[in-house]
Formats: sequence, C-alpha cells, structure tokens
Amino acid sequence: MTLTECASQFVTDSKRRAAAGMLRNRDLRRLMFAGLAGSAPAVFLSTLDVPLGVVVCNDLTGAGYMFSDLTAILGPDAVAIFPSGYKRDIKYGQPDGPQQILRTETLDRLHAPKSSLTWIVTYPEALAERVAAPEAMACDTLRFHPGDTVRISELLQRLLDMGFHKVDYVYEPGQFAVRGSIFDIFSYSRDMPYRFDFFDEDIDTIRTFNIETQLSEGKEDEAVILSARASDATGGVSLLDTLDTDTVLFCADPEFVTARVASVAAQTYSDSAVIAGEGDLDSMQKVVDPDEFRARFEAMRVAQFTPNREAGENIAGLARMVFDTAPQTLYHKNFDLIADSFADFLAKGYRIMVLSDSARQTDRLKEIFEDRGDDIVFTPVEPTLHEGFIDRGSKSCFFTDHQIFDRFHNYTLKADRARSGRVALSLKELNQIEPGDYIVHIDHGIGIFGGLVKTATNGHPQEMIKVFFQNNDLVLVSIHALHKLSKYRGQEGAAPKVSKLGSGAWQRLKERTKSKMKDMARDLIRLYAQRRHEKGHAFPADNYLQHELEASFAYEDTPDQQKATAAVKADMESPRPMDRLVCGDVGFGKTEIAVRAAFKAACDNKQTALLVPTTVLAMQHYHTFRDRLKDFPVRVEFLSRAKKAAETRQILADLKAGKIDILIGTHKIIGKQVEFKDLGLLVIDEEQKFGVAVKEKLKQLKTNVDTLTMSATPIPRTLQFSLMGARDLSNLNTPPANRQPINTTVSVLDDDTLKEAVSFELSRGGQVFFVTNRIQNLFELQTKLERLVPGVRVVIAHGQMPPEQMEKAIIDFSNRDYDVLLSTTIIENGVDMPNVNTILVNNAHRFGLSELHQLRGRVGRSSRKAFCYVFVPPGDAMTPVARRRLQAIESFSELGSGIHIAMQDLDIRGAGNLLGAEQSGFIADLGYEAYQQILRESVTELKTEEFGDEFQDVSDAATGQEEYVNEVTIESDLELRLPPEYVPQENERITLYRQLDNMERPEQVEEFRAELRDRFGAIPDVSEELIKVVPLRFEAKKAGIERLVLKNGQMRAYFVGAENKAYYQSRAFGRVLEWLQGNPRDTQFRKAGERNLIVIGNVTTVSRALDIMTAINAQQ
Repeated sequence: MTLTECASQFVTDSKRRAAAGMLRNRDLRRLMFAGLAGSAPAVFLSTLDVPLGVVVCNDLTGAGYMFSDLTAILGPDAVAIFPSGYKRDIKYGQPDGPQQILRTETLDRLHAPKSSLTWIVTYPEALAERVAAPEAMACDTLRFHPGDTVRISELLQRLLDMGFHKVDYVYEPGQFAVRGSIFDIFSYSRDMPYRFDFFDEDIDTIRTFNIETQLSEGKEDEAVILSARASDATGGVSLLDTLDTDTVLFCADPEFVTARVASVAAQTYSDSAVIAGEGDLDSMQKVVDPDEFRARFEAMRVAQFTPNREAGENIAGLARMVFDTAPQTLYHKNFDLIADSFADFLAKGYRIMVLSDSARQTDRLKEIFEDRGDDIVFTPVEPTLHEGFIDRGSKSCFFTDHQIFDRFHNYTLKADRARSGRVALSLKELNQIEPGDYIVHIDHGIGIFGGLVKTATNGHPQEMIKVFFQNNDLVLVSIHALHKLSKYRGQEGAAPKVSKLGSGAWQRLKERTKSKMKDMARDLIRLYAQRRHEKGHAFPADNYLQHELEASFAYEDTPDQQKATAAVKADMESPRPMDRLVCGDVGFGKTEIAVRAAFKAACDNKQTALLVPTTVLAMQHYHTFRDRLKDFPVRVEFLSRAKKAAETRQILADLKAGKIDILIGTHKIIGKQVEFKDLGLLVIDEEQKFGVAVKEKLKQLKTNVDTLTMSATPIPRTLQFSLMGARDLSNLNTPPANRQPINTTVSVLDDDTLKEAVSFELSRGGQVFFVTNRIQNLFELQTKLERLVPGVRVVIAHGQMPPEQMEKAIIDFSNRDYDVLLSTTIIENGVDMPNVNTILVNNAHRFGLSELHQLRGRVGRSSRKAFCYVFVPPGDAMTPVARRRLQAIESFSELGSGIHIAMQDLDIRGAGNLLGAEQSGFIADLGYEAYQQILRESVTELKTEEFGDEFQDVSDAATGQEEYVNEVTIESDLELRLPPEYVPQENERITLYRQLDNMERPEQVEEFRAELRDRFGAIPDVSEELIKVVPLRFEAKKAGIERLVLKNGQMRAYFVGAENKAYYQSRAFGRVLEWLQGNPRDTQFRKAGERNLIVIGNVTTVSRALDIMTAINAQQ
C-alpha cells in the first residue's frame, strides 16, 4: 500500500469536497482544521487541491518533519522548504550557505513560469528575513542552455558583479572556476554545482557535478544562476509580500508566528559576533519590519491546524472542519501491550496500517507476532511518516514502526548534500602534500618535500619531484615512481628525524621492524591456528525472544551492524570457539552486539562475563544491559569497589549457583574467588587497556570459551587485511542512521553563550560536559560558571587526580549529583551518559580532529537534541590547519559522518592500540604508510612460509596467475606529463600523478581518463601518453620484465635475475622467445652483467611500447 492510498482512506471524498468548498470561498479569511494529531495535518494537506499553499510550522524541526512528510506523499517536485539563511539566531550573523541555497531555490521555483510547486514549508525565523523583490531577483538571475553563445570574459565580469568568487575548484555556493574549456559554477539555485563545457564560445553541454568527487553526475537542459543576494536583499521585502493575499497560510499557531517575528526583530547584533569579527555584520538589517509583517499576515487567509478538537468552537466568523484523530499509542517496545492493543483495534473493526521505510522492519514485526502465536493482520505501507495516528472516523490506524520500536526518526534536507563540499575541501587540503612537508621514500627514508620541478631529458620537458634529505642531499623522483612516496603520518605534533642518504640506517630500521612485526604476528597467528582445532560449545539458532530483543533496538541497524551480529551468531553456533574483534567508533553500536550475544548465551542457560577496564565503564555497561534486558527473564549484576562486602559475597554465591546470567566488572571477575556455574561467553571491552597479567589469564580462558572483544578505536582497514589470518574482525564503519544530528557551533567563549548553553541544558533536566585542554584552566572556568549560573553544581575531574578520586567524581556525576563535569580530555575514553546532551570544548584549536570528533560523539546518545559548542580565541590566533579542522567539524553535525575526517589520526592511534607501544614507536620512525607496507610483507611471508599449511586457502597461488616481478621500474626521455595549461594547480597535478602511479587494476585507467575529460576537457597527447604508462607497466609485469627504459628511440626491457629459475622455465618467458623469433628486425637479445635484456629499436612513443608488450603476452 502507498501513502497516497492511505491519504485517500483518511480524507474521504465528502471531507475533501467540504475542505475544497471552504478554500474556494475567498470571503472566508479565517479557517480551522481541528482534531488533527501526529502526522495527520501533512496527510490532510496532501489531499487538498490548492494552486499554492504555505505551511508555517513553529520551528525548523517542525518544518523539517512537515516537509519530509509532504515530500513522502506528493514527491519532491510539489514541495519546497524555505529555511532561515543563518545558523542559530540571525543576531549571530553566521550565514549558512546550504540553507541559503534552499531559500533561493524555493524563490526561483515560486516565480518560475511553469512551476509544479504546490506547497512551501517554512517557520517564523525564516519569514523574519527579507527576500529580494521578484523584479530585483529577475535582474540577479542568469539562465543558460546548451547551444547558447556566451563571451566568457563578459560572463566572468557579470559573475564577479553578482558577488561570486573565482577559485581553483568549486566546493561552496557562490564560487566559480575556469579550466580551459571547462567552466564550473555553484549557483544559489541548486544543491549541486553546474559544469559548462564550451566549444569555442558555444556551450556544448551543461552537467551537474558531485562536490566531493568533482565528477559529473547528470546532463541538464538549463542552468539557472542565482546570486546570494536573491535570498537576503537588505532592501528586500517579506516573503508574504511576494504572495497573493488570497494564498492560504496553514499555521500550527498563527499568534506565535507574528509574536516570534517581532521578537527576532527586537534583537540586536550579538556582541560576541562583533568581538570575533566574523560573520555578516548587516544581518539585522535584513529583518522585516514587525508591524508591516503583522499587517500583511492579517490581510492574508489563514487556516490553523490543531490536534485539539474543541479549538475555535466559540470564535465568531471562523469556518471549522473537525476530524476525530488521536496520537499513536506509545508502547515502549512492550510486545504484550502491542499485541493486546492491535487485537483490540481489530476486534473493533479497525484496519491497521504499519508505515515503515523498509520492508525488512515490517517483516520483523510479522515474525515477532508469529513467534508469539498472535493472530494479527496489518497492512505494510512504504515509506513512513514522522508520527502515527488513529482515525476514529474511518476506523483506521496509521502506525509508524519507529514509534512501535521506540526508535528516533530523522528528516533530511537537501542542504546536507551541499554541506559535504566544505568537508571534501577540508579533507583534500589536509591530505595534500605541500612543499616543506615530511615525506617517506620507501627506499631512502624520511625527507622533506620540495615540490614539482621541470627538467629536460634529451631535450624533452619532464616533471620530477624534489625530496631533500640530511645535509641538503637531493633526490629527484620520477613521476613513474611516486608509489614509493607517501606523506609522513606519525602521532600528531611530533616531528620525525630526517634520514641520511647512503648510511644504511633506513634499511636496518626496516629490517628490525620487520623481524619485530613477525614476532608479534607469529604469536597472533599461532594462537588463532590453535583455536581453529579446539572444540567449544555450539549454541542453538535464535528463538522468538531473540527476535523480540533485536526488534526493540531503538535505532535501525546499520549494514555493518547486521553483518557483525550475523557473524557473531554464526561463530557462537559453530563448535569452534569464537574469537572475534568488533571495532567501531563511539556510538556505532558495539554494545548492542554484545547485548545480543550475551542474551543468546542466556537463552541457552550459559553465563556471560563482561570485562571492562574501569569501574565507571562497568557501571555504565550495567545500566545499558539492565535497561535493554529489563523485559526479559535475565539477571544482570556488576562487581566493583562501590559494592559493599556483603553484596559482593551474595553476588558470588548466586553466580556459582547459576542465578546470575550476565556479570560485569573489572579484572576482578576473572580472579580465583569468582566461580561461574557455566561460563559460555566472555566479552572484553577495550582489551588494549589491560595489563600483561590480565591478558595472560585471558589467553588461558580464551582457548575454549567464546570470546568477543570490542574496541572503540577503529582498526585501520589496511591493517585489517594484514591481520586477516590472525583474527576474525568485524568493523563498524557506517554511522547509525536516524541519530539526532549534533548542533555544532564554533564561537568565541563569552559570558552570554556560556550562560545560554548551560542554562538551557539545565532547564530541560540535562547535564553538561565542559572540556578544556589544560588543568590550570579548570578552576578559573569553575568560578566563571558559578558566577554566571547561580546554583550550578560543578565537579572537576582530571588525569592528575588519584584514580579513586577521579572515578568517584565521574560516578557521582553519572548519578546526577552534579550538573557540570569540568574536565580535561578524560571523558573521551568510553564514558557514555545519555543524560548529557551539551558539550562545551574550550580552546578547541588545540585539539586534533579525531579528539574533537570523539569528544562530540559523547553527546547525542539519546533521542534528545544535542549541542556542541566549540570555543576558540578571538581574532587570528589560529593556524590555517586548525581553522580548517573546525570548519570540517562544524559542517558535519551528523554523528559519525565526520569519521573519515578523523580517520588518519584515528588510524595511527588504532594501530598503536592494537599492536602495542613498541609498534607505535615504529610508526613514528617509519611513517604510517611505510609501516603498513612492511607489516603487509611480514604477514604474507609468515602465511606463505612458516604457516603455509594453515593458510593454503588464502594462498596467492589460488589466483592462477604466477607473478615473477614485484614491481616494474620505468624510465624514459619522452615528454609524459600533465601540462600546467591543462591542470594549472601544482598540488592537483601531484595528486593526479600519485593517483596514476598507484593504480593496480586496468579498469582504473579508463576511470582516470573519464575523470580528466570531465574535469579538465580534452586530454592533450603528452598526457594520453603518460596514462598509457600504466597499462605498459601491467603488461611488462606479466612478461616478467622488471625494468623498462624508453630512451633515444629504443626500448630496453630487463628480465628478472638468473636466480629466478621458475621464470626462465615458465610460459611467460616462452612467449617472449616466440615473439623474438617472429620479429628479428630491430630486435637484439643481450646480457648486461647478471641481467638478460632485449633491445628493440624504433620505439618513439609509449603507445608503440605498449603495442609490443601486448603482442608478446598475446603469443599462444
């Protein structure tokens, strides 16, 4: 069933005709639709036949859900949202580019001649901001079509006059870029930028492109270029002034609209915004006159919608229509209550519709009813609405699955897509190699990057990369050897030692690291191999209780979570003992996987031990497990210093008697005095934080008990592949959907903001984390807080306190004895308190990206709106890198969506945690990429040599392609490059050269060509030849050639050494000999020292060399 069919069932033909009659009668200026609960207003409005309706909700959240509901029913062409053009209040003057796009896009659709727009959804703050008058907007609008003739110089000038900025690459609205025949422009009328491809002065094609990949996505018949002035003209008018007075305004609360606009107009520009010197100082000039707004509002037709059936009964001259709806019952995942309630509705003749975004959720509900033996019939409907409701008139229940299962439901606006540009740019800038950066050459060591340099070989221009080592020694690296270079990434803030050429120290360091790595990996692999032959307990398949528990999870499972849950269950059901490591960022759902595993064990009368590093975490997990399992016959207990001796004795006795199913605690729970009746599962949280003695104890336990280990530090993907044979790994990389986005604001720390942030959180019964980077600041900030918010209860915690004292402070805070926890970064490590929904970070520019990301992940863990205030010093005290980090963090308020920003810093930390302190030292010495490369080699060697028998199934021989060459070196005197007139930015050329040199699959070459054509236009011949070097390398490798020299019109191909007997007996070498016999002209077979080579004349291009190599490999 569709939502449109639901709407027809709810609003009957007679109701629709009556509503149409009320709306057609223009003498009726005030209307009321009463008794509309939940999402019923959106369903009702979707059935009305109006030329244009404006829905005014009370705030952005209400408008977002109304927009989402109407779009789900009517489709995106019929609905537009008109938000405020500013972040937070307009008085702070912080423009929000993506929301300005939505404003201008809506205005453009409103005034377009053939618009299908029927509904505009807005709220008072957005109406309080002026818009350009339609005639002024027409002057600020340019329209282009394929085939139009345009003088580029005039277009550039026009765009600059309209307030656009010229940049290298377009990432944000209001920017444009020119590269040869390609012209990119980000208009305020679309959430994606346009790309014009010119042929001379004619527009050949118009495409939109993705800001993150910079690649085209679709062709367009028209490009509408609107400047930002269209949405915020200082001398403009109210949106209501651009509408006909007979347009109906559908409001939730008409009085509130005019009152709220008046209160926005009464504000003055924020002092802190003035101090910061950032933002739009004229923002308050763009607010409408409140008296004029009220007069215009009162002149228009207004229809109020309300859940209250009695509203407006005694108001004269008010036309009313009354519905009989009630909000969806709140079941709180209680399936007894759900089944009784559904059966009751069915008995009364009601029809039940369950609205969901995925068929999987409704199937899950059916399974639960079937497993319980309930005979309940309902109709699945896709997609869902925000809130369900019961309509007594049509005897219908429109229930949403997220309310049945107590999950948070989020709406998305297209602005989120435009925001990704800011993050893509920040990422790009953070990952680029700039002159002066440390760089690792895998053969020579750590050097300093000196940029691109133009050289000439035999009269042909070429580009090389300069790398400086100790004593200013210089190495020029060919663009065909860039895979040997990587940006040095060690722990943040620590500078590495630059290597000395020719000293042998770098080689020795690599060898030492390799042998240590082998020792470490050997232990892991040996333990793993041993466990593969052990016998453990095989758990039975899931029962209905398991389904019920999983269906009641407050959030939609992410694909990674589903995969990890399935893997854990499969491991538990197999007779081999499980040893699985689940990694995932803060809030990605690791604990839920542990809850499900522990419950599965309890269903089979097996006990679970959950081992955690700190008492605080033990308590936290205890609360989580207890709350999740409160509706099931499972007993959860925890052991800690906080328990009295008598309580501890009782718990131990009950544990031994088998009365406790899940026991949570620190390392004490694997001590001698703790006896389990039948331990079936061991869950370890943050294993890397335990000492050696505990780890040894665990090793003995692990051999025949199922073990699930959890880590909040993501294990880098590349390490994951390396350790593939040493451990079963599940990585949770996908952020959970439908978590509340965290409202993130970067500002100067001033009394107003601090008071407002803390007072608001306390007013809703919440608590606050306040993090600063220095212990000295803690007491000063405490005094400030107590002065600004009288009566606030502040507790201080920092790393230099005795552990018991710090633990007590955190436990007291989690028990809500205090309102604010003022601390250094200790809260980053695993403390999870759902009642804390505001975090303040002082001196944020001093924190790394991953720290900021993880700190912010500490809030927004419940269904409440969370706030993160990032405080920075006023003025220009920040480095550009720090500023970029903060921009990235601010732009991505979705939980986890910023994970890839922080990834490189987290990777390094993750590798260190997984592999131990000694390995962290090697990462610092070698740089992260070189370290990974050596680790990969070490593990491969171990698997193929020492543990060959164990890992036959993963041996490379399975590929069927024998490889005799590790890598092919290519040298040439040909002109192979990306000319500066084709790709003007040096940084971009380096990025593209690296991309080309790191290719591993033939299909990547075609993708690269397509990317160049798309972004820069037709590919020049010298660049086409450069691209062909990649397939040439692939073919040479296949033929067993390890060095190719293209110089002086000849190609010299060097074979692998004579010691590689297997090659000289192989079919690959046979093919070379056959080709030589068939092509004796211009060909010689020679010896150079220990190496065999062939010299082929008349090879003046890469294309010719590639033809020859392909012909050699094509021999039958």
